[in-house]
Amino acid sequence: MGGYLKRWGKLKLREQDDDLPQSWWFASTAIPLLAATIGPLANLLSIAGLVSKWRVELPNNGQLPEGADDNGVTIPDPKWELILNGLSLAFGFIGNFFLLCNFTRRVRYIIALPATVLMWFLSSAILISIIVAMSILNPPIRPGQTWSQGFWHAIIACVLYSLGFGMLLINMVGYLLGKYPQNFYLTDYQRTLILQTMMFFLWLGGGAGVFSRVCGFSFSNALYFCDVTILTVGYGDIVPTNNAGRGIAIPYAVLGIVFLGLVINSIHKFAKGISRNKVVKAHEERVRADTVSRSVTNDWQLRDRLGLPPPKRRGGNRTPHSARSLSTESIAQYGELDISGRVVTFIPNEGVTSSTSHGHRKFTLKSATSKMPGPLNGPGEIFKGGPETSGERRQRLLYLKDEKDRFEAMRYVQANTKRFKQYYKLSMSILAFAIVWFVGAVVFWVAEEREQGMSYFEALYFCYVSLLTIGYGDYSPKSNAGKAFFVFWSLVAVPVVTTLISDMSDTVISGINNWTNTLADWTIMPRAGVVREFVDSHPRLKTWIEERQQKKEEEERVERGFVVQNQDEEAGEAAADDVENPTIEKFIHEGMSSHEILRRLTIAIKKAAQDMQVSPPKKYSYEEWAEFTRLIRFTAESREELKEEEQQGGFINWDWIGEDSPMLSDMPESEWILNRLIESINRYTAKQSQEDRKGDDRNEQNRYYTPSGDRQGDEREASHKRDPIEREAEAVVDNGHGAKNEEEGTASTNTDTRDHALSKEDKV
Repeated sequence: MGGYLKRWGKLKLREQDDDLPQSWWFASTAIPLLAATIGPLANLLSIAGLVSKWRVELPNNGQLPEGADDNGVTIPDPKWELILNGLSLAFGFIGNFFLLCNFTRRVRYIIALPATVLMWFLSSAILISIIVAMSILNPPIRPGQTWSQGFWHAIIACVLYSLGFGMLLINMVGYLLGKYPQNFYLTDYQRTLILQTMMFFLWLGGGAGVFSRVCGFSFSNALYFCDVTILTVGYGDIVPTNNAGRGIAIPYAVLGIVFLGLVINSIHKFAKGISRNKVVKAHEERVRADTVSRSVTNDWQLRDRLGLPPPKRRGGNRTPHSARSLSTESIAQYGELDISGRVVTFIPNEGVTSSTSHGHRKFTLKSATSKMPGPLNGPGEIFKGGPETSGERRQRLLYLKDEKDRFEAMRYVQANTKRFKQYYKLSMSILAFAIVWFVGAVVFWVAEEREQGMSYFEALYFCYVSLLTIGYGDYSPKSNAGKAFFVFWSLVAVPVVTTLISDMSDTVISGINNWTNTLADWTIMPRAGVVREFVDSHPRLKTWIEERQQKKEEEERVERGFVVQNQDEEAGEAAADDVENPTIEKFIHEGMSSHEILRRLTIAIKKAAQDMQVSPPKKYSYEEWAEFTRLIRFTAESREELKEEEQQGGFINWDWIGEDSPMLSDMPESEWILNRLIESINRYTAKQSQEDRKGDDRNEQNRYYTPSGDRQGDEREASHKRDPIEREAEAVVDNGHGAKNEEEGTASTNTDTRDHALSKEDKV
């Protein structure tokens, strides 16, 4: 991996592949794909502008109804206009070709992208020159003459060429500033989107050429007819005029709808991928960092975050285990402390600020990057990425006393992100729908004023009926400008509506289904435990119900403060706490032979592989994660060895709400766990190979020591007490093979019976 090739002031030319940080994600990812989608459409409309005459003569001097645009007779264009128009189309094709070569890495970025920008700039410049020159030198004489569809197609193509080279110019500026390397790294669906878009517009333009020859349409009318047919709008204003055209329309419409569906699906995946990687991930990180910044694990951290002095201990520095949580100073004397579940809210008394002087020391409220040790983060490790919060937010903290609380906090982050993702997609789709609806109505209102006298409300009605592909036929584009704009507008609007409907199915429709199921649970089909679930899902109601039961306990808790684990506590007291409050890290090293762990490991791998096929992806409970974690880390014998193996063999250590949390992974939990379990086996086999090469005679029981008494106890209780993963996996196996085993067992029993009878006869 390399760095910059050259530096010219602020310009930084990067290599084709490097490991330097990237930014300007929209310019580096979205813009090239948008340009690759716009390019073929601009080429198609440019073809329509080339093969169609730009002016028409209207009958009856343009007086309606005889003087409608559909009845116009074309007027020949000047020869210079045809030459320049063809030159513009050629430049457009060349620019599109270079862009495609850049995507396929046939031509280097530094050559292909400037060539595309230059070609599309020339195409748009030539079209602008032709449009201005024709408007000055050969304008239509009103009211008996008007512009044709070809003229308006050329204007739209000019706008698309200008938009395309402008976006690619931004992309090139980002590269020159060193924001990203030269190459476009396309995923499979992005490559598919480019290919399908080109095939769709080729099918649309080719069909227009065929129907113009078979049915006698002009190319512009044939293009409009193909567009209305593929989009299944079907106004009925233009229809095949003979049996040959009707016969061709049958397979053409079917294949065109298939192409359209593929393009819409790829566009939906593209938009979904951008929002997931950039917007949703950023929101998830903000919520996670905010959770980390507000988390405390004991009384010392709570006081430190609130800017309060540390508690005074009774009887010197060392406090007996039975009284170590008691302090002579209560937090309540500095303000009101409200504890609701894991949320701790502190409202200071009047005169108490976030900075309190205590003796000769001054305690100030810490920032979000304060040192907050967690179960897997030793003392002094810092959570990074926490945002600065206001004073009011700092007084609303989360009390995460153990590892399970941190796990549940991360589940809350995931639930919050899921809701944000659903409503973000829905809001963006509604916004896009509103833009294409209202803006499109304005254009049709102006374009159809002469032909139909269409009001803005009627234009809104027409656009809405067209967006939903209903196509009553009472309103349809009649003017040349309206038909030309409809081809472009419909190709943009219909994918937007499809995306909106898909997003509504994820939010609105799923919400209606959940509401229906909830109503059934409470009425005609009552379900056990529904009241308990309702109370648990409403924290305020649950808090109000439990308030009387917990009031006395909370008052005592406020008076004595949180339980604090001092650094100089006796080893016996720490051991007692370990028994009372087991964590995953303590759970890893409990006595168990390596053979037993390997057996459980194979069962867990099978279960994770089966869970990968479940839809929606399965989310494991804390207890299941605890068992998986033990199997992932079972080769580690100490914290130092755990860190060493993490550096050598893979990712085996994490914090639930940290940046390295496995629940932040893009892959499902079952897939992530399966990969880690396989890595655990690889580490185990690597250790075995090292031991064999050294000629070490130690057996697995010595390396993974288990007291004999505990091991015998485990064997006695194996048939009575099994972990949930093993029970579930063996249940799956029994369900799949139970019938077969039962038949085999019956046959075996019959055989034994016959053998026993024969042995008796032999004896007789």
